[in-house]
Amino acid sequence: MQSAINRRKFLRTAGVSASALAIGFYFPSCKEPEKPEPAGIIELFKLNVDDNPVGMALNPFVTIEPSGAITVMAHKPDMGQGTFQSMPLLIAEELDVDLEQVTIKQAFGDEKYGRQGVGGSASVRTMWEPMRKVGAAAREMLIKAAADRWEVETKDCSTNNGKVINTTNQESLTYGELVEAASKLEVPEEPTLKSPADFKYIGKSVPRPDVELKVRGAANFGMDMKKEGMVYASVERAPSFSAKVKNIDDSEALKIKGVEKVLKTERTLMKSVLEGVAVIADNYWAALKGRKALKIEWEEDEKLLDSEKIFEDIREKSKTDGIENHSVGAFEKKFKTGDIQLTQEYETPFLAHSAMEPQNVLVDFREEEGICEIWAPTQFPQWAQGEVSKYLGIDKSKIIVHVSFLGGGFGRRSIPDVILEGCHLSKAIKKPVKLVWSREDDTMQSPMRPGSLNTLKGALDKDGKIMALQHKVTAPAIAYSLWGNYDGEKAPGGVMEPIGEPFYTIPNYQSRYVFVDVDPIPLVWWRSVYSSTNVFAHESFIDELAIAAKKDPLTFRIDMIGEKERDKKLLEKLKSASEWEKPLPEGWGRGLAVSHSFSTTAAHVVEVSKTGAALKIERVVTVIDCGIAVNPDNVKAQTEGNIVMALTAAIKDPITFKDGRVVESNFHNYRMLRINEMPKVEIHIMQNEEAPTGVGEPALPPLAPALCNAIFNLTGKRIRKLPFDLGEV
Repeated sequence: MQSAINRRKFLRTAGVSASALAIGFYFPSCKEPEKPEPAGIIELFKLNVDDNPVGMALNPFVTIEPSGAITVMAHKPDMGQGTFQSMPLLIAEELDVDLEQVTIKQAFGDEKYGRQGVGGSASVRTMWEPMRKVGAAAREMLIKAAADRWEVETKDCSTNNGKVINTTNQESLTYGELVEAASKLEVPEEPTLKSPADFKYIGKSVPRPDVELKVRGAANFGMDMKKEGMVYASVERAPSFSAKVKNIDDSEALKIKGVEKVLKTERTLMKSVLEGVAVIADNYWAALKGRKALKIEWEEDEKLLDSEKIFEDIREKSKTDGIENHSVGAFEKKFKTGDIQLTQEYETPFLAHSAMEPQNVLVDFREEEGICEIWAPTQFPQWAQGEVSKYLGIDKSKIIVHVSFLGGGFGRRSIPDVILEGCHLSKAIKKPVKLVWSREDDTMQSPMRPGSLNTLKGALDKDGKIMALQHKVTAPAIAYSLWGNYDGEKAPGGVMEPIGEPFYTIPNYQSRYVFVDVDPIPLVWWRSVYSSTNVFAHESFIDELAIAAKKDPLTFRIDMIGEKERDKKLLEKLKSASEWEKPLPEGWGRGLAVSHSFSTTAAHVVEVSKTGAALKIERVVTVIDCGIAVNPDNVKAQTEGNIVMALTAAIKDPITFKDGRVVESNFHNYRMLRINEMPKVEIHIMQNEEAPTGVGEPALPPLAPALCNAIFNLTGKRIRKLPFDLGEV
């Protein structure tokens, strides 16, 4: 256990010794905002503490103490995607220190760290230069301090593993010996960054420090957070999203040992407020038992949607033109003149996120002091901070958001509804409250990925080339569900990704959008968001066009790439790595799909086999171009995770609704892919020196169409609706 260092001790130490170097995020004129002192002690492992390290208050990412100890703040939440290592690794590379020399500490939510949110596979691709500049600036300041002491030019100095070396006589000084002098120097605005040829750690498969902690149970997730004097809460939620509490009989619940209180509560989910009844107890088991003993009368909304009606509405609306999103050439004219014309529909369901760690939060709102302290597995600590500020009516500087490890996020943990529910309870009972959702709560009450219907039209000329293509998306809008944003004039943000503009060179291309209202069903981003639905349709249809043209599906795609040499090289690599032209054993089939999302191109070849009635997914060969792979092992791990999640979405269960209620509740009827169902996976990373792009999501969208294209190759059956049962193909 590492002892807490509060702000007063921090400033006292820095003021007395001036002996630590803290490098910021390129806001050198900013001062550290005032923060209230944290109350109590949290059980956090040494490598996951958000104390400010001893040092000078200059928006610190890097702190170096006179002893030579180096602390690097991991400012991005880690939900398994590896930011606890990748952000510090970028700094350590330019600082020229081995990660084993560094103590990593998880930062709390604070504007001084810049944008802390994680989502959209954006962490490495947006922080690639800023984090390296943080390390490079510190390195240049240390070199300048050493050069001044030796009275030599900075060009006569180099660094290696935490030391500055005088290249004229090989004398050296540790960073700890130089930190006091360096801390007094001006922070360089544009430090020189290393050439990729000089990287020691970037591009190498460096072990992640969080993995060992997680394997042996030492890492702390939101579920592990505790505070002295806290109570537990379990909430019975409305059976349908719009139902209101009419009457509560809590007599039996209050008889259960440990139960302290029963109260009506609210969960603010952006533009909606959902009601529930909370049972407060001194332990979670008592809270859960008390919840089950409640007798609640609900007032139901008249608008109780079910899946059949929802998709009837979607299919009816898909017959309309909707609005144009993007257009190249003259689709309507050229489509009518095509030698071969094809029109198809593809349907994808609503889905739950099903992170392995159900939703939870610990909130201590001390109203008399005007301070709210939060411990949460959140993807967006600053967004949470802002929403809590509005909800409680206190300044953001009085809200501390401690970020734990996240047991999966996938977009669900981006919105702060659970945190706001915890704030409501803590304010009501004037105690620290640990709110824990059950798996059933998480499956049935969380915002969903929207279902959709995609309609595609394509025309081929006499040579079998695509001359016209239209992709129309008929789907609810996440932006509307969250904020009510839809003006009917343009497609809401993200809904057309990544097919809004063509990946292939198609002379006459058009994308369109048709809006569907499914309120009060809440929606939110799901891993790869609309790419997961749109690419399934798009790459399935491209395959259908290739078959109609009597062309090899891979050659068909390569011919349409045009002048995009990187993507052409990727498909050529996929061809060789998968041995595309090698005959398969009897009873086997193969298919492929490719997509470009989150600035990354990813492609799969999937092989399937069938013996009797049993269809089996045998092998997945993946090629991904994500620029420089900061940690190749992590790229592979994220790609494997994408494959697992995509397969689950393709062949397991949808989320369905009946009388406004979610039918699926737990893993017995909302199943996950099991280990014995996992195919052999081979992942190939394209090598280049381009800036890194996203890897958390891009490999998910093309998996389902590659699988369905392989099944068609084997059986001649075209699958256009997800999910499907492998046993019924």
